[in-house]
Amino acid sequence: MSILVALMGLCVAGLIAMGVYLELSRRAPPAWLKGGVLANLTVFALALAGLLFLGVEEVMAEEVAAPAREISLGYGLALLGVGLPTGLAAIAAGIALGPVGSAALAVIAEKPEMFGRTLVYLGLAEGVAIYGLVMSILMLGKL
Repeated sequence: MSILVALMGLCVAGLIAMGVYLELSRRAPPAWLKGGVLANLTVFALALAGLLFLGVEEVMAEEVAAPAREISLGYGLALLGVGLPTGLAAIAAGIALGPVGSAALAVIAEKPEMFGRTLVYLGLAEGVAIYGLVMSILMLGKL
């Protein structure tokens, strides 16, 4: 288990180091980089899958001081499923806020009186994350 965590940490550190290298070098990335990044992401995905599938039983086997409820594998996976809407909605909101925010800044630069309207559009894009949080809270109430 600790080997998988170390492997994932090295993958993340490698991706960060490559990003810093590319940002500081300011030239076209070398041809070998695409394969290296793809291999790094593949190893990271495999380590994450291994950690999830192999680590679930180890985590579930830990004894808790005063368990309020028996935690089974199904309950643990249900808790992971409850967290998914919040995480995926936050990612979707981040993806949506990029183009909306840049367009809003461009509009404000040309017409400052459009500031209020652009805030509405940014709020709509951010609302996706709030909907995901609400769904997670509703699902958590059903467990």
